[in-house]
Amino acid sequence: MTETAIAQELDSDGILTLTIDCPGLSMNVINEALARDLAAAVLRIRTDDSVRGAVITSGKASGFVAGADLKGMNFAAGGNASAEAAAGAGKSRMARLFEGVFGLNRLLRDLETSGKPVAAAVNGLALGGGLEIVLACHYRVVADNPKIQLGLPEVLVGLFPGAGGTQRLPRLMGVQPALMYLLQGKNMSPQEALSFGVVQELAPAEEIVARAKAWVKANPGKATQPWDEKGFKFPGGAGHMHPGFAQTFIGGTAMAHRQSYGNMNQVKAILSAVYEGAQLPMDTAIRVESKYFAKVVADPQASNMIRSLFVSKQAAEKGARRPAGIARAPTRKLGMLGAGLMGAGIAMVSAQAGIEVVLLDRDLESAEKGKQYTADRLKKRRTDEAKMAEILGRIHPTADYADLAGCDLIIEAVFEARDVKDSVTRATEAVVGADTIFGSNTSTLPITSLATSWSKPANFIGIHFFSPVEKMPLVEIIVGRETGPEAIAKALDYVAQIRKTPIVVNDSRGFYTSRCFGTFVQEGLAMLGEGVKPALIENCARHMGMPVGPLAVNDEVGLDLSYKVAQQTRKDLGDAYRAGPGEAVIEKMMELGRHGRKNGKGFYHYPEDGSPKQLWPELATHFPVAASQPSPAEVKERLLYRQLVECARCFAEGVLETPEDGDLGAIFGWGFAPFTGGPFSHMDTVGIAHVVETLERLAAVHGERFAPPQLLRDMAGSSETFYGRARARKAA
Repeated sequence: MTETAIAQELDSDGILTLTIDCPGLSMNVINEALARDLAAAVLRIRTDDSVRGAVITSGKASGFVAGADLKGMNFAAGGNASAEAAAGAGKSRMARLFEGVFGLNRLLRDLETSGKPVAAAVNGLALGGGLEIVLACHYRVVADNPKIQLGLPEVLVGLFPGAGGTQRLPRLMGVQPALMYLLQGKNMSPQEALSFGVVQELAPAEEIVARAKAWVKANPGKATQPWDEKGFKFPGGAGHMHPGFAQTFIGGTAMAHRQSYGNMNQVKAILSAVYEGAQLPMDTAIRVESKYFAKVVADPQASNMIRSLFVSKQAAEKGARRPAGIARAPTRKLGMLGAGLMGAGIAMVSAQAGIEVVLLDRDLESAEKGKQYTADRLKKRRTDEAKMAEILGRIHPTADYADLAGCDLIIEAVFEARDVKDSVTRATEAVVGADTIFGSNTSTLPITSLATSWSKPANFIGIHFFSPVEKMPLVEIIVGRETGPEAIAKALDYVAQIRKTPIVVNDSRGFYTSRCFGTFVQEGLAMLGEGVKPALIENCARHMGMPVGPLAVNDEVGLDLSYKVAQQTRKDLGDAYRAGPGEAVIEKMMELGRHGRKNGKGFYHYPEDGSPKQLWPELATHFPVAASQPSPAEVKERLLYRQLVECARCFAEGVLETPEDGDLGAIFGWGFAPFTGGPFSHMDTVGIAHVVETLERLAAVHGERFAPPQLLRDMAGSSETFYGRARARKAA
């Protein structure tokens, strides 16, 4: 028996109430069952004379509809395979794909042209396709709750609204404001939606259905959308001859390119769909939208982004890597060792999650300063005073190790030196005992060696945050050689509490993120040392999809930290140590007293008046510019493939166990070009054989750091992919 996703109820006034309640799901999503039942409901509205109008609402307290079921759409094949198959054979692949993705668009158009008034009663969040259903209704009532989110966030995962969103939203609120929401994936509150004319009424949640029914009953002839009425004009104007419309696209295109550098297919498609559709009648406009949607979906970029930014991310956050059979162990009281930038940030996010925090530093003044970090940021966010007092009340600064008694999780974020970490680790165990889980926030030092300072190494684990902690979404969990499953479970439970995205990797120097991210920075330094123009290095990095250039990010991290890490590594490895190609550049900068943004002097100059930073004009004096410069393509290739080969080495060495962790860690940890879906998705897409060929060519010119590992050579020979290997392993 097929379960119903939409319940239908016809009242004595002839108003058909459609209640969306997807069975077995905590949140309504547009899946095959909902689409099937919606089609049946629309057909009834159009053909059943006893139906005089309809109200669409949700039966779930969690909200209206959260969008399309991306997990069930099989994007891994480079498109919506189920929709494509349903469109029938005998046509070209793109024609089949178009017909498949046009289905919901056509259905919602049938709804709004049914000749009968339809109202939406929205009780909670309506995102993506959920909001597109709402926009296709003639009247929209939303619960008066500022926490409700309404939006079209598809751009954030490689897609764009494909069920009329790019056409109805501009017709309701105007092209310019609509583009701001479409291109940024921003959500709006019900109050914002009302002010823009996106919804018509706000009401108490318990009254929205009654209000919607009242409108339908009072407007039996109001069954036409504004854009289907004669003489309709866009708010703010539209059409290629309208000055405001033309200016919007001149400026909007430039701004979008500045943010995406032309790398994001969906951004270009949104601009094209809105520009063309705004000059066409709605029936043609939605076909234009679906044409661009099909083109975006057909490209591997969309499937890669959806897999990494949505499917893998959700799986990680729900505990995909959590050991089975271990009871949940949420953290009640955290001992935070170190109240510097990282420790203060960890204390802040923990306190916000409701966790008591003992914030310890070498003296009380330093610990109090760490607490002030939270106060300053909460004030900047204009946090309610009562809420701020509650959060700050959970942070207890101290310089006394005895105050750690009762903590069920310890996180260490002290100076990146082995002797310092050893000292605080032993002092902590003396108070809390070795049965307590101890996590180190080290960014480079191997966890296995640090665990020798804890008498029960099974309870020692790496919990690596990224700066600034309150903004960066990733936490890298590092498993040492003796780390036990209870420590892994405890760490993952804690990460879930603070609402971060975890990856789990095995131990090595630099682990995964620091090790691979470091190659991006080191290659930039190497090119600077070779005489490549610093502006060329920085701009090429941005154009290839990195958030900032290698010189800028080194300034942010701190050149002195890079120097200290190299010195500690040299000390640890002894004769086995091999200096990196950019190490001499860092040493020179240290001689010049340039430590980065922290002292206002690095590769960039930071004006005291707060004006924008600029590349230090004297760089060319200390690192002379070569007469012959590489092309932008060559610079981008070096910066990209130096990261790719190190990621592949981490996989070959067992530091990474899954490509999902590798892609998530790269995108959310160091900002690896998100449009690729991550380094492993990118290597699969361009082909492992191509990757090996490129690396061999680069190694011949620039050295062994580009040499592909044997794993890549073997995969190229057998035409394997990283995700193909992962699927095969799961199936075995």
